Amino acid sequence: MNRREVTAGLAAGLASLSALGATQASAAAPIGKARRPLRILILGGTGFIGPCEVEYALARGHSLTLFNRGRSPRAWPGHVQELLGDRSIGDLKSLEGQDWDVCIDNPTTFPFWVRDAGRVLAGRVKHYIFVSTLSVYRENDRPDADETAPLATYSGDDPMGETPATQAKGHAELYGPLKALSEAQAEIQFPGRTTIVRPGLIVGPEDPTDRFTYWPVRLSRGGTIAAPGDGTDPVQVIDARDLGAWIVRLAENGTLGTFNATGPSRPLTMKGLLGEVAKGIGLRPRLAWIPTDFLKGQKVEAWSDMPVWIPGQGETAGFARRDIRAALAAGLTFRPLPVTARDTLAWFRTLPATRQAKLRAGLAPEREAALLAAWRAHEAKPAAKA
Repeated sequence: MNRREVTAGLAAGLASLSALGATQASAAAPIGKARRPLRILILGGTGFIGPCEVEYALARGHSLTLFNRGRSPRAWPGHVQELLGDRSIGDLKSLEGQDWDVCIDNPTTFPFWVRDAGRVLAGRVKHYIFVSTLSVYRENDRPDADETAPLATYSGDDPMGETPATQAKGHAELYGPLKALSEAQAEIQFPGRTTIVRPGLIVGPEDPTDRFTYWPVRLSRGGTIAAPGDGTDPVQVIDARDLGAWIVRLAENGTLGTFNATGPSRPLTMKGLLGEVAKGIGLRPRLAWIPTDFLKGQKVEAWSDMPVWIPGQGETAGFARRDIRAALAAGLTFRPLPVTARDTLAWFRTLPATRQAKLRAGLAPEREAALLAAWRAHEAKPAAKA
């Protein structure tokens, strides 16, 4: 992609940035300058958490370089050096000849991406921050498991041969194991100077998945709303803006180690989450809590059909109960969940009508209506027999 093509995309980026900036301003306090400006390299930078890192780092007075394919150009509120390349084909030449204090690696799923970055950046980056995932863990059945819990193991043929192409062919179940191997490769390539951040479900404005967005959008439509379980199942989420800002602060402080990065700081249930969402958008919803077994019988899937939610029993008892005390001790903070809900809905309403018409997660209106009708019929059966 040439400079003209990159510039051509800035208009769309400006509109997106304007919408995001408006929601950020509604909750954010003034950001002070860092004690010492850093030279920060971000691999990626234009996805979901990347812009949050960039905007926070610029506000803190840091010097920013982004390396990516240039397919999602944006307008930034300050000077950002942008280098083009493609890690999927080993094209990292534009990274040669420069030094940075910190490298933040956002998009990596594949161990060979970390290996190749290490080969180019070895000796030229003092601190490497790898953004991983809570999906690296082998099991999710133990509540309050910390960062020492066993990791998923790779069962494929060649971890260094896994690429975006192999994942597109149906190897998506290797996502967690490959992330775990990428973490290990980070320690190999940047020994003694690596930070591993394992986020949970990342939410907020510009979320491309709609997993959290579904709830403020659905509550805003009104009517009777199908809700999963009995409301007591635990949930954990983190606003992308809180995650991005905290990662920059880890860079500023030179913090090393491994951290589960999700929230909030106190236990949260599904009922509590929907209550906070309702508070953020100023509505009092009418919720129909539908038991887990009935949802399974109706083939309503946790996480996809009922976003954010996973049953808090059995093999998923610890899925949304990860121990985050290490991250809290390292300075992770959270904005109020109602603010996240309000800002997310405000952002979603700036999107084109075609994008708003079909959410990428959650129940479609007609399917939710059928589910509610089936649940009402089920509840009515004992009364009819009497």
